[in-house]
Parts: sequence; structure tokens; C-alpha cells
Amino acid sequence: MDDKVRDFSNWKGKRLTVVGAGVSGRELALLAARIGARVFVTEQKGVSAEVAELFSRNGITWEENGHTGRAFEADAMLLSSGIPPTSEVVLSARKRGTPLIGELDFVIPQLRGRLIGVTGSNGKSTVTALIGHMLNAAHRNVAVGGNLGRAASVFAGREFDAVVLELSSFQLEWTHTLSSCVSIVTNLAPDHLNWHGSYEAYVAAKAKILSLRAPSGWGIVQDRDVEALKAGGEERVITLSWEERPKHGMAGHIFMGEEEATLRLNGEMTPLFRYSETTLLGAHNLENVAMSVAALRLLGLDEDAKTLLKGFFPLPHRCERAGTVDGVLYVDDSKGTNVAASVTAMTALPGRKVVILGGRGKGEDYAALAEGVLREADAAVLLGEERDAIAGALRGAGFTAVTLAQDMEDAVRKAQTLARPGMTVLLSPACTSWDMYENYGQRGDHFCSIVRGLQEPN
Repeated sequence: MDDKVRDFSNWKGKRLTVVGAGVSGRELALLAARIGARVFVTEQKGVSAEVAELFSRNGITWEENGHTGRAFEADAMLLSSGIPPTSEVVLSARKRGTPLIGELDFVIPQLRGRLIGVTGSNGKSTVTALIGHMLNAAHRNVAVGGNLGRAASVFAGREFDAVVLELSSFQLEWTHTLSSCVSIVTNLAPDHLNWHGSYEAYVAAKAKILSLRAPSGWGIVQDRDVEALKAGGEERVITLSWEERPKHGMAGHIFMGEEEATLRLNGEMTPLFRYSETTLLGAHNLENVAMSVAALRLLGLDEDAKTLLKGFFPLPHRCERAGTVDGVLYVDDSKGTNVAASVTAMTALPGRKVVILGGRGKGEDYAALAEGVLREADAAVLLGEERDAIAGALRGAGFTAVTLAQDMEDAVRKAQTLARPGMTVLLSPACTSWDMYENYGQRGDHFCSIVRGLQEPN
């Protein structure tokens, strides 16, 4: 948000241009129209007939296939979640003096309920969904969305006990106001570097979720990420680690013990949950559960965690069981679209693995991926645009059990021949799906359908 834009209270009759007609942009436009603004949507690509009809029905005008001068004839420009600061439309708006407002800064003042914000490189969707699930189980009126599912704009003006939002680095880049009661950073690792320009800029965007929390708000972070996040307000920050004594002396600590997670706060030790009480796979998911339960405790809810956790299952394509064939477990982690996510999945799941990697890259270095494969896997099957680059990194690290595949079906079949009973075939590509699929969900669904085919008798 530009400094000159401070008052969000009265947009009635004002001219607002919304940049982007995706999920975030559509809902921003509809919200702006509901509160009486004159709304114009400018979209770089095309607008579907369904969206065009929605806009027309709500008195919203629009343009597609580029941004004309009309887009800047506005009292302010609202930016949907994926618009980078370096985009032509943003640079032009600044040159013309058109005020810019990020999605969250427009929506947050119109939310009613205690705000819980969740971000991180990996695990944020699981934590957001789990907190929402547990609040529902505790009979609270809760809204769950943001970067996960429903846009935050959908909840504006409605009364809730709590609003749980997954917040991406893109959304946080533009925000100057959050005032969250609990802010969670699940973990940090390089991601979206082509959007932010550097890892430091990416982390700075993530850190806003802590610096912009309410004066009495709590922060929950990994102990190892404290310094990178410059986590201020030590009296209101909780760290998590598998070490009983954290490296950083903050207000409290979540200790991941051998069989249960415990919260130490104000000199007291409070059990959070036993690992046997969740169906989620992997050590990283145990951390996600611990942060989620701790958030409820910080909000003053002391309901039994075992009861609240019942009925929650892994989100699709996030270390989800795809099936077992001839004693080999197949796991769909198609959401593993960066190096850190794939290394985490490999490390968190027990036993030896055959890992399926590759897709369209994000400009990451694959050295850390190679180290993870060398440590955790007996073989790697590679596909997609990045297969040769990943193969080079693996062989450079001394890992030679590399097999190239033409497509997903070929990859699964080859992985099947390489895996022995007791092992896991893990799809965790470390890349986006956009070279072969529309999204990671379609990729994961295809993987699972192939595995189901292996289970069927010939």
C-alpha cells in the first residue's frame, strides 16, 4: 500500500481498478462492488465467459489481453495476490501516481473475528486446514481460506469467532496491516525466487506476518528460523524444535519429544498431543500438528487435542498414501514443488525410497536435493523439463542410480521395477507441474490412478 492510502472506511462511489481476474481478483472485484465502489477489472490474459457474465451481473466492467490507460483512471488500484512489484502495470501505476493497495490491506479491515495467519515455505495449507478443523470440532464459528481455497474477500463483513488464513509470500509482499492474534511461520526454505528476486526478499515478505501481528498477538516459528525472520517481540514468540533446549530464548518452546509434543510457557509444561493421535505421515507433519494445537492453546482453547484431531486426514497430494503394491508403499506428494519440500518429504518418511522427481523448475539449485536423495533414496526416476538438470546434480553428488522417464506412467512403471518390499515410491517432484499438467493436483491424481492400475489384477 502506498503511504497516501490509509483510510479504508468509505469506498462508496470511488473508482477502483482490480488487477487480475483470477480467484483473488474476482472476489476483490465483487467485494468492492458490494461496498458501493465503481469497479473496473484489468486482466493481462483472457476472461472466461463465466467470469464475464459474473462481472456483468454485478455491474463490474473489465478489459482483457492487456492493460490500457483506462486501468489507471482510478482512485486506487487493487492488486490480486499474484501481481509482482516489478510488473509493468505496477510500475506504470507508480509512474502515474495511482495509489496501490494489496489484497490483504483492502480486505483485513473488513473481517470480523480473531485472525490467525499462517505462512511458510511448506506445510502452511495443512496447518491452516487443521486449525480450522479443530476450531470447528470445538464448536466455534470459523472461516478458513486465503491462499487455501476461498479468497479472504468472501468472508468480509460477516461475523466469525475466528478467521484462519493461509497467506502466501505474494500476498504478504503487499500488506502493511494484519493485526493477527496468532501468526505462524511453519518453516523457511528457498521458493518463488523468480518472483521475489532473492531469498532475502522472500524471507522479508514472510516476516511481515510476525511484525504486523496485534500488540498482544502471538508468533509461532521454527527455532532455526528465528534469526532469518528477525522475530521481534520475544515475549510473545514461541519456537519449535526437536531439541528440549532451544537455541533462542523466546517466550516459550514447543518440544518435539520421542512420543509427544509439549509446550513450555510461563514455567509450565503442557502436553499438546501424542504422535499416535494423528494419521498424518512424516515428522514434518507432526510439527504441523504441534504448531496447530499450540495456536489453539494460545487462543485459550483447552479442549482435548485427541478429540479435536479426529477426522482430519492429509490434504490431497501432500504426503498422501496412494496405495500399496507388492509390499511397496506409494506416496503422493505432488505438492512438493520446491527442493525444500521434496527433501523434507524424503527425510520425514521412514525407510528407503525410490523417488520420482522433475517437472518445470523455479530456478533453484539442486545441490540440496542431491544431498537428500543421496541420504534417503536407493534410486531416482526423473521426468519433465528439469530431468537432465536434476540428473546432473545427482551424478555430481555421486548418486548414480538415476533412471530417465518419458512421462508419469513410464516413471511409475520404472519405479515399480526398482522398489523392493518395505520400500516407498515417493512422488515429490521438487518442481512445478506446468510442463506436463495444468497443476500439481492433476499431476498427483494421474500418479494415483496409475498406482491403482498396478493394484488391479491383470
